[in-house]
Amino acid sequence: MVANAATLGRSGVHDYIIIRVAGINLALYAMFLLGFFLTNDVNYLSWKSLFSNLGMQVFTILTLLSLLAHVWIGLWQVLTDYIKPVGLRFMLQLILNVIAFSYVIAGVVILLEV
Repeated sequence: MVANAATLGRSGVHDYIIIRVAGINLALYAMFLLGFFLTNDVNYLSWKSLFSNLGMQVFTILTLLSLLAHVWIGLWQVLTDYIKPVGLRFMLQLILNVIAFSYVIAGVVILLEV
């Protein structure tokens, strides 16, 4: 078995499972928020109340981590397929993954300030 530092799992099967579980979590979160928008009069107070709930904070952090895993694996797959020069691919992966990680950190900081 060839190890690759760019993948999150130990093999393609692990990456497949991680990306599918992350995708399911992202879909559930999106459906929950859609339901919230459709069933509530959304204003600042209702939004703050929703995100001050510990369950919603945990769900949001898990979703942010799922987003990071999904992006990490997806970027690796796409860049490996379409960008052949190794140096360029490495730099693109580094830059895009740092951006994705920054989004997660920003989301957690914003969430904890609620």
